[in-house]
Amino acid sequence: MIQDRPWFKNYPAGVPHEVDLEGYRSIMSVLDKAIEKHRARPAFRNFGKVLTYGEIDTLSRQFAAYLLGELGLKKGDRVALMMPNCLQYPVAIFGTLRAGLTVVNVNPLYTPRELRHQLVDAGASVLVVVDNFGHTVEQVIADTPVRQVITTGLGDLLGFPKGPVVNFVLKYIKKMVPDYSLKQAVRYRDALSIGARHTLPAVDIQPDDIAFLQYTGGTTGVAKGAMLTHRNLVANMLQAGEWISQGLDEGKEVIITALPLYHIFALTANGLVFVENGGLNHLITNPRDMKGFVKELKTSGFTAITGVNTLFNGLLNTPGFESLDFSRLKMTLGGGMAVQRAVAERWKQVTGVTLVEAYGLTETSPAACINPMNLKDYNGSIGLPVPSTDACVMDDAGQPLGVGEVGELCLKGPQVMKGYWKRPEETAKAIDANGWLHTGDMAKMDEGGFFYIVDRKKDMILVSGFNVYPNEIEDVVAGMPGVLEVAAIGVPDDRSGETVKLFVVPKDPNLTTEQVKAFCRENLTGYKQPRQIEFRKELPKTNVGKILRKDLRDAELGKPSQH
Repeated sequence: MIQDRPWFKNYPAGVPHEVDLEGYRSIMSVLDKAIEKHRARPAFRNFGKVLTYGEIDTLSRQFAAYLLGELGLKKGDRVALMMPNCLQYPVAIFGTLRAGLTVVNVNPLYTPRELRHQLVDAGASVLVVVDNFGHTVEQVIADTPVRQVITTGLGDLLGFPKGPVVNFVLKYIKKMVPDYSLKQAVRYRDALSIGARHTLPAVDIQPDDIAFLQYTGGTTGVAKGAMLTHRNLVANMLQAGEWISQGLDEGKEVIITALPLYHIFALTANGLVFVENGGLNHLITNPRDMKGFVKELKTSGFTAITGVNTLFNGLLNTPGFESLDFSRLKMTLGGGMAVQRAVAERWKQVTGVTLVEAYGLTETSPAACINPMNLKDYNGSIGLPVPSTDACVMDDAGQPLGVGEVGELCLKGPQVMKGYWKRPEETAKAIDANGWLHTGDMAKMDEGGFFYIVDRKKDMILVSGFNVYPNEIEDVVAGMPGVLEVAAIGVPDDRSGETVKLFVVPKDPNLTTEQVKAFCRENLTGYKQPRQIEFRKELPKTNVGKILRKDLRDAELGKPSQH
């Protein structure tokens, strides 16, 4: 069945079955080629300030020279970056990789406990942090192996007078920078100046060197570092690039980067694919400020945008979004969580562009399946395996299942991680003896090779012996007028083992529980209907907007059962 690879017959014209992995040795060779071809073109924009490819080259070299020449770091040492999207981020990423070091991306909203775990687990030598989060670092730095902290204000690369104004407003007017004290910390701009005085040595970067320790699984237990090599990232950039660049013009695209670059989706899809394409990444520092986000979109001239379902839903529900000029928009790519039909259909209606769903994991750098970019309408599928990628659905015994049968989605390809950092047992659980990565997602494949995610294995609800998938329930209820967001979980039930509980964030303040139940009765078979419904002002989410069902479940299990 796998040998047939039925997906090839639905590949868009011009997309190859395999990618040539020998084109680039490392991420740095991708960047250097982009710099050579597009030196004077804009590469990154933030708060109205633009850095060209040539400026990224100069600044990343200074940063690399600081790390090697001043701090004396050795090849393979880990540098942690704790920042939202700002101009310092790409400079630090490319500077760290240029020095032959490994980037450890850190979510800036981590609690002190989570931050300590990651810095210790990764064995990070250096930490770069934006001032807004310095107070978190201050609480844990003494318990970590970090020997140099580099601090920066969000405005530090915006030039004069904008930079100082932004820093002043954030600290003194918006009160977004709590006081902190980090002895011996170096300012980011000083690090660049010091680096400029050092000569950057030639560094031999091998395809199998670890480029990123990308932490994952924090929502299901202790966070693990996926070891992503230069080859993994370059392969995925080529795979996704071949897929999405049909119809894109080299050197002319503007991609909205609202998902943080510390998230693997934005890192590869925006930070690498569009850099190789010579495009401009428009960095959104705080996409949760939806009004400010829409204001930025007004002036951006954007041609492409990536995001998660909640981000697209948020934009669609923000006044002014529907009146933006979408005439240049060619591509909308959704991933990171299931795209809901109601959101996809409304996106097409408002923008005229199909919201194309993709699927990936941190462990696959991330792209594994993407729908054809010429898709006319939302189809509920995660798409076809990208070039050089095999996919199949397996049962619990590890046997491949046939068309339409539900089992665990398994993947194989050059984008699959080297393994989990210092966790051989976890690696062996995830990647079997035949090299298949077991995703933990329940899926099925149709005759045309399109894959459909049914749900997370761990999120599946068992009602009287029937499998109920939260994604299906959420998709249905999200289509109800008056509902803004929804999450479904399983809760213990004496009669049926488990039953469905629904959490609803209403758009219509007059929405009632009975209306939701009636809508579910109309659209869902008996055992799938929620027995309990709770209205909430908001749902717990990760920093990229993925709804945390686990947090809802944990809170529920602390309560006595209800009937």
